[in-house]
Amino acid sequence: QVQLVESGGGLVQAGGSLRLSCAASGRTGSRYAMGWFRQAPGKEREFVAAISWSNEITYYAESVKGRFFISRDNAKNTLYLQMDSLKPEDTAVYYCAARASAYARSSPNEYDYWGEGTQVTVSS
Repeated sequence: QVQLVESGGGLVQAGGSLRLSCAASGRTGSRYAMGWFRQAPGKEREFVAAISWSNEITYYAESVKGRFFISRDNAKNTLYLQMDSLKPEDTAVYYCAARASAYARSSPNEYDYWGEGTQVTVSS
């Protein structure tokens, strides 16, 4: 089992930045790929970004490419999402997820463990 706890959400004006963190605990000795997803009110959960266990491969949704940057520190068991040039449409609950594989994927169905989420609100 892996437990995930997100932090760093909040209220920010359009054009601003936030950095989300996700602390992992439990069976972190295995090789887990990780990802960020988000869910806005009335919408389905959608893919934001993912990263392989090795840090070598990353994937991004088209809507966040060039604005968001995913990274991880395996020594600290922590995943990050740097979000720049935020837009009101980025407003959502952001979730951290881990899958029991070294390879990243973009489908939420491929992930085994989820955090509780952190709210990000971008005002116009």
